Amino acid sequence: MIPGVIPFALCLFFAKLVAYTFLYWLPFYLTQTEIGGKYISVKFAGNLSALFDVGGILGGILAGYISDKLNARAITAASFMYAAIPSMLLYQHYGSVSMSANIGLMMVTGLFVNGPYALITTAVSADLGTHSSLKGDSRALATVTAIIDGTGSVGAALGPLLTGFISTRDGMKFSLC
Repeated sequence: MIPGVIPFALCLFFAKLVAYTFLYWLPFYLTQTEIGGKYISVKFAGNLSALFDVGGILGGILAGYISDKLNARAITAASFMYAAIPSMLLYQHYGSVSMSANIGLMMVTGLFVNGPYALITTAVSADLGTHSSLKGDSRALATVTAIIDGTGSVGAALGPLLTGFISTRDGMKFSLC
């Protein structure tokens, strides 16, 4: 087994779990949450939730840049994942204060959630697929990528499913964060 495949696969599992939960549930959450004293329309919630992905684009670029400069993909991915935890909690607690706070915190959360997602599915998979322990077997790149991304896809499937279960049981406030 190539060193690092399992930890990165698990990291991608959780990154995709959160990213896909936000993708599918954020518009609904926004319509059910009072933001700055007002509820927003379904259409506006759908448009607003796209800013999570804008943050994710910036996060992917930033994670790639940092990991290239430091030559430390694992540290970069882990740092972003750890930073995602307080950013989600801040979004849950302060995202309803004002529209500006909601947008800023949503984008920061997208940055920290999707940064490692982008990093792991691209550079990390390529690095591990060309690891010296493979002795030049280029076919292993596809296998390593499939293991990592397949594990992440399980998280992508479970996140929205669990959110639906939790939201019907405990309410939407606790489902996303």
